[in-house]
Amino acid sequence: MSQNIDGKVIVITGASSGLGEATARHLAAEGAKLILGARRLDRLQALAGELNLPPEAAVQTDVADCEQVKRLVDAAVAAHGRVDVIINNAGLMPHSPLERGKVDDWDRMIDVNLKGVLYGIAAALPYMKAQKSGHIINVSSVAGHKVRPGSAVYAATKAAVRMLSEGLRQEVKPYNIRTTIISPGAVQSELPQSITEADVAKGIQDFYENYAIPAESFARMVAFAISQPDEVDVNEILFRPTAQEV
Repeated sequence: MSQNIDGKVIVITGASSGLGEATARHLAAEGAKLILGARRLDRLQALAGELNLPPEAAVQTDVADCEQVKRLVDAAVAAHGRVDVIINNAGLMPHSPLERGKVDDWDRMIDVNLKGVLYGIAAALPYMKAQKSGHIINVSSVAGHKVRPGSAVYAATKAAVRMLSEGLRQEVKPYNIRTTIISPGAVQSELPQSITEADVAKGIQDFYENYAIPAESFARMVAFAISQPDEVDVNEILFRPTAQEV
């Protein structure tokens, strides 16, 4: 699988835990040159050290800030002269019924889950256009395909990521850029910890304890998409735990 991963310059947001951390470990083992972004710099630096990455591979990044995302991608180009892949992975999931009016949670989801993806695209696309190559991987969710009570805003942001990604796919064809949407179901991560309503959090945590599969499952999906020959564009991957019904 490493035949089209080895040596690629790959930027990962939300890399300090969960899906991003697992993906960083997996791609490092495949020989990728990684630049890691997340808000928690101490955890990023520890991961970079563990993976034998240079100190500049860990870049403190809040994806809700466009300039910080640009700085992250610029760091990859400064270190390696190019950016081959960006994985717009950072996200949060503070579920709650709409009637509770958790406006701050709604704003955070829009800022991170949707605007953060847009900012990643804005930062990477000029470099990829100039290179006439690249791969943009955006993380949606099963919730982007199916909404459930309590997940309306989260599902809306993830459905928007899918629409955004499909529009991007069509626009970047002249530049030989590939695009992939990855929509995971319950995968072990810190997402349930972002829920601010205690009763909702308890239900989701119980669900994850019963059904969630290891984050490495997501990392393998990322590696599959990247590792395809350059003329193969894997546009969408939807996967769940085998036992997950919805």
